[in-house]
Amino acid sequence: MNNAESSTVTSGLAWFKSSYSGAEGGDCVEVATTTASVHIRDSKITVGPTVTVSRKAWTGFVQLTSSEQRA
Repeated sequence: MNNAESSTVTSGLAWFKSSYSGAEGGDCVEVATTTASVHIRDSKITVGPTVTVSRKAWTGFVQLTSSEQRA
């Protein structure tokens, strides 16, 4: 995981917000994927630091949060 990745490294990525994010903005994160990793950033600070995790770690995180919502 790299929590201080340069914005130049991630500038060419296609970033997107969750469909659960409202139109008002607020506290949202954006994600961009590559074949090897998932990059995460604060949607309000797009030139700020990013967090990079493996696709496997991201899948586990999404599965965990999805099961928590159902409980």
